[in-house]
Amino acid sequence: MLALGSACAAPSDREGDRRAPLIERTTGAQFVEDTGAGVAVASPTSAREPFPWPTAVPLADTLPGDVHGARVRRGRAILSATRDSLPAYVGNQLRCMSCHLEDGRRADALPWVGVMARFPQYRSRNALINRIEDRVNDCFVRSLSGRALPHDSESMRDIVAYMQFLSRGVPQGFRIAGQGAPAVRVTQADTTLGAAVYERSCVRCHGAAGEGTTLAPPLWGDGSYSNGAGMGRPRTAAAFIRANMPYDAPTLSEQEALNVAAYINAQPRRAYSLGQLDWPFGGAPVDVPYITAGGASRR
Repeated sequence: MLALGSACAAPSDREGDRRAPLIERTTGAQFVEDTGAGVAVASPTSAREPFPWPTAVPLADTLPGDVHGARVRRGRAILSATRDSLPAYVGNQLRCMSCHLEDGRRADALPWVGVMARFPQYRSRNALINRIEDRVNDCFVRSLSGRALPHDSESMRDIVAYMQFLSRGVPQGFRIAGQGAPAVRVTQADTTLGAAVYERSCVRCHGAAGEGTTLAPPLWGDGSYSNGAGMGRPRTAAAFIRANMPYDAPTLSEQEALNVAAYINAQPRRAYSLGQLDWPFGGAPVDVPYITAGGASRR
């Protein structure tokens, strides 16, 4: 039995708000924080209502064949075929859209719709104001086990152009309905029961040893994300799994999702080499699987 603790039990400081991660509209606060699997923290005040999910999420193919349209489509292509596009910057078998489903256009599946409204953003994990380029590189280094792209590289410009395209119409500083994935409320995970869930619901696509298949990416081993990735936290992975897996028919309960997330993250995977620098002022979530600079002050 894996205990994730009561500190992560409430996905929001506001009763009834279960979606995570979310960014609140702020009054008098320039920057807001996406905590990864909890809530956005803003000061001094924040509004409750999210910006509505668009009636029709835009398609890059509808753009004209001009310079901007070409850049947006290149960005989408890089995010879709990341390893093939940037082999020097990807160290495993994943691609960006392994986690950001349907071209980053699917609600509750870590979408990029509205993402530009969240940046610049203070993140307690590195205790810095982060640009969108910093957040993209977090995924390259942690989730893709690779190298950071130069901020001014053409590839980074293409990626940001695609995210900006998907964020059109979302006001700066607003969270958006469907952002992230709905947080799970359960906090106790059983990896033995998780193994049974994996056998029943995950093996057919991800393989018996988590090695991945032509249908779905690897979930552990050197081909998968490092323990420093957001998915390396059981509650983050559980939120994604609960909303989106199995891909053809998401049917797992919150408890089943947390159990299988804990089982998956208990399997061997690469250790993020700079994890000891994370959360330098404390406040690391209780399910972070490594020792951080400031200690796990929320435990």
